Amino acid sequence: MGATRETDTGASGAARLLARLALLAAVGALAVLVLALGEGGLLVVGAGLLGLVLCAVGVWWFVAHRGPLRLIGALLVVLAPAGIVVLFAHDGLWLTALILCLCWALALFCARAALRRSRPERPRETIVAARPRRPVLIMNPKSGGGKVGRFGLVERAEELGARVILLDPSAPADVAALAREAVADGADLLGVAGGDGTQALVAAVAAEHGLPFLVVSAGTRNHFAMDLGLDRDDPARCLDALTDGEELRVDLGDVSGRAFVNTVSFGVYADVVQRPEYRDDKAGTALSLMPDLLLGDGVRRLDSLVDGEPLDDQQALLVSNNPYFSPDELSGAGRRPRLDDGELGVLGIRVEDAGQAAELAVRGSQSSGLTVLSAHRVEVTVTGQAEIPVAVDGEALRMPTPVVCTLRAGALRVQVPRDRPGVVAPPPAVDWRRILHLAFGRPRRTATG
Repeated sequence: MGATRETDTGASGAARLLARLALLAAVGALAVLVLALGEGGLLVVGAGLLGLVLCAVGVWWFVAHRGPLRLIGALLVVLAPAGIVVLFAHDGLWLTALILCLCWALALFCARAALRRSRPERPRETIVAARPRRPVLIMNPKSGGGKVGRFGLVERAEELGARVILLDPSAPADVAALAREAVADGADLLGVAGGDGTQALVAAVAAEHGLPFLVVSAGTRNHFAMDLGLDRDDPARCLDALTDGEELRVDLGDVSGRAFVNTVSFGVYADVVQRPEYRDDKAGTALSLMPDLLLGDGVRRLDSLVDGEPLDDQQALLVSNNPYFSPDELSGAGRRPRLDDGELGVLGIRVEDAGQAAELAVRGSQSSGLTVLSAHRVEVTVTGQAEIPVAVDGEALRMPTPVVCTLRAGALRVQVPRDRPGVVAPPPAVDWRRILHLAFGRPRRTATG
């Protein structure tokens, strides 16, 4: 005779408890606000929002304009938060503001922890990697401010039996051609100690020949290495994959026939990186060009088809090899939870005035100026232009339109050390309806034999 038992609908006991604590903290924040109405509770919230809006407006004026308006923008960015602190201190509201912030911070912390526990991460499939007999590593001694020399990567790789091709910074080389020559000479593994752009070129050759690919985190930001779970602080640890490695299957992006491992950027950023002076003075170059690229004669509007659906009139478009967890990739802080889901991430941005900048600051990914999608194919054009600037993994290129981005699912065999830091799961976006369900949803009854 069959029996029934109660099963959790995605919420473990810990997740349920955390969800209830999150709701309790959120209610506590609301209670503090209500109790403090007569003592300036609404002023605390209003002043906080006003300060956020003024900061966003200041950033927009500073970036998109020159002259007096840029100066006013800089002053707003500095004076708005300072003014709020002075207001709270003068009116005796600092304690109310502190308690509100603490309650809300606790609510967000518990909510994210509950969501993370309720949806355990699907583990990446790995297999034990055979030790390569003829590995070849291409190393860029300038990458990452000289990490190849600073960490003794050449010596360490040669100790482990690898042949090292050291690039000459004074003589630009065809990295893909060097990788193909290595394959012709019998290489059974290709690796790179360098930036993401160099890694993509060699990864394409490795994928083409079905060879394992080794990433050494010797670049500046090492986004690809970070999302593979490699050690970015000690690139020499990546070389342990040669003797004690595992193999991952990950996706490889393709932009009009060129491979990419991280992102392809169109619009404002792609225009900035085209300038020769950008490498020596990134911030100065961007500030000098932004007013023209955003509002002046250099404005470029991007039209695209995302899986056949139009996404038009964007100022900037970023297409990534697998989606980033949040729009934080605009600041370089984003993470991709997985590299094997077989989808492109798509982020479009259009901000044309201070009001839209303020909306973006307050509403984040819900803003009308920000579009976040996933897709299998993205086609980008600019009206009246047969060729457009494109930044592929940070490398400045020009490509004929339409520029088509696709993904080669599982095309790349990446060999990583068995002992590595691993991927840090990014905090999930808070969905309060989901939190309510976790906290008070009824378990589902299922039949058992």
